[in-house]
Amino acid sequence: MQKIPYLNARLFIALTAIALLFVGGYFWPLLIAAAKAGFFVIIVLLMIDTLLLYRAKTGVTARREMAERLSNGDENEIKIHLENFYRFEVALEIIDELPFQFQLRDWSYRTELAAGGVKTLIYSLRPVERGEYHFGAINVYAANPIGLVRRRFIHEQARMTPVYPSYLQMRRYELYAISNRLSEIGVKKVRRLGHTLEFEQIRAYVSGDDYRTINWKAAARKSELMVNQYEDEKSQQVYSLIDMGRVMKMPFAGMSLLDYAINASLVISNIAIHKQDKAGLVTFAERPGAILPADRKATQMQKILEVLYKQETRYLESNYEALLTALQHKIRQRSLILLFTNFETLAALQRQLPFLRQIARRHLLVTIFFENTELAALLDKSAETTEEIYLKTIAEKFAFEKRQIVKELQRYGIQAILTAPQNLTVQTINKYLELKARGVV
Repeated sequence: MQKIPYLNARLFIALTAIALLFVGGYFWPLLIAAAKAGFFVIIVLLMIDTLLLYRAKTGVTARREMAERLSNGDENEIKIHLENFYRFEVALEIIDELPFQFQLRDWSYRTELAAGGVKTLIYSLRPVERGEYHFGAINVYAANPIGLVRRRFIHEQARMTPVYPSYLQMRRYELYAISNRLSEIGVKKVRRLGHTLEFEQIRAYVSGDDYRTINWKAAARKSELMVNQYEDEKSQQVYSLIDMGRVMKMPFAGMSLLDYAINASLVISNIAIHKQDKAGLVTFAERPGAILPADRKATQMQKILEVLYKQETRYLESNYEALLTALQHKIRQRSLILLFTNFETLAALQRQLPFLRQIARRHLLVTIFFENTELAALLDKSAETTEEIYLKTIAEKFAFEKRQIVKELQRYGIQAILTAPQNLTVQTINKYLELKARGVV
């Protein structure tokens, strides 16, 4: 730990005032005596101030507390624990050296800490890209009540923290799924087409259960509502196919479409395993990337998380023909394929449609692509000038083309989801649960 003295603003103001007195003494000699007395007082106070700050070997300590890895796209809580070992109150300025990815060069926090006191500073950071984030030192500037000098303490030397796909979002959806409360975050309750599924058990009623599943005989015996629970068909394969081509680099709210797709893939894989299905992963761009076979072992989610952490856009046109070949060799069993990609024009879809149709012949294919939210904002805005009318007309053309892409996919029996990036996860879960309820997965 280094200790470096810093002159405070109060000392600068005091010295400036004395300098003015000396200048004024040129015209009024009486001011010279006042200036000399003031200068002597400042020297004495400066010595006392410095002695008070530096006589203690350990004055103020700071310790950063955070997760071993951060969650991409989420608010991650960071704590700084402060402790004052002085016998007097200190005024503190804390400057945490944050990773360059956040571009926060002026982050600081001011507080006061009583003698022997402790305090915890809490703030949050929202990373918008995966990778390694390097935190620097915590700089603490301490001043006593005199306030002429500040002493700097440097704690928590550099550390690297990786930013992973949004595991916080994954855990949040998992908790809602376990407690049968997914409807609270926008996931629709899907009506099953009859009870063709196998009976599993009788359990206590919880909010959100279908009233038609109430077992009145069991409820009478237990003096509380009981419901019949039916078991979904298990061991179906669910694959997330993630397009890492240039079309997925488009940004939205600081994050790329690729990162939205990665976060949604992590969540839907976890939900599928929770539903006793097998989750797998395929990435591709100009050539096939990572291929993780579907499984539902306890270690599968960690494998998926590690694979997703390493994926990057390669800025090239995606090769659907190579993807088709890879799927034919690697995925032999009929599976639910969730394809995360983006088509901006109908012509872009037409180039890939033959390959999508061949995938759909062997698997249940759901193509998920994105609305252009900037165009949506432009369409909602009234047009007044000729230029605005022209821009709005072009925007309507592109929005119409997006809807045409959905119809074109559906015409060939391919499920399609057109969604805003922020709604991607919920829309994907809705489609998965809908297909499960219909018994087509």
